[in-house]
Amino acid sequence: MSKGPWNPRRERRALIVALTGGIATGKSTVAGMLREQGIPVIDADALVHELLDPGGAAVGSVVAAFGDGILSADGGIDRARLARQVFEDEARRTTLEQIVHPLVQVESARRITRTIERTGSPIVIYDAALLVETGRHREFPRLLVVTCPVELQITRLMERDGLDVDAAGARIRSQMPTSEKVAVADYVIDNSGPWTRTRTQVARLVEQLREDAAAWRAEEPLPAR
Repeated sequence: MSKGPWNPRRERRALIVALTGGIATGKSTVAGMLREQGIPVIDADALVHELLDPGGAAVGSVVAAFGDGILSADGGIDRARLARQVFEDEARRTTLEQIVHPLVQVESARRITRTIERTGSPIVIYDAALLVETGRHREFPRLLVVTCPVELQITRLMERDGLDVDAAGARIRSQMPTSEKVAVADYVIDNSGPWTRTRTQVARLVEQLREDAAAWRAEEPLPAR
């Protein structure tokens, strides 16, 4: 691998594909289907949970920024309280991102590298919510976006998190519109229909990923998508 700061575009042992989408579009569903196909997935949200758990590397900085009231009984961060604060205040959300994102970036690099070395997989998926918002999607040779209509996002959020329509809408508005992410994507999965249709799209996607990974590892130009 080339010397210098770690960057997915410098890693030629595997094609590292960024996976993202709007909240409640179903990117976790797609990630699960990719895992079923034997493709490793590194979940940035799981890394964030570890950073905010008791003893996590981000706990001290988050408490310093948001106060002791954000702590849970076990000494970790109460993510529900934190979510209410950051979704209602853009400045607070930016503060949290400035604390957490650098830590996630370092840990995700370590885990992706370890996954490649341990499994030898020609494809690794990096699943993260704010890749396009932060501009990090440009670091990856390929970007996969999961999408569905906003109305369906709202319905799913209300059912999943017990929110009313206003709260669900506020959470969606706090993120970049999914359409803007689709505009810069190499692959798109439409998760608005039945799971069988999503699975069919994922199966077709895996074929494309394998073709692209072969070209990437051979240091050939990636096929147009």
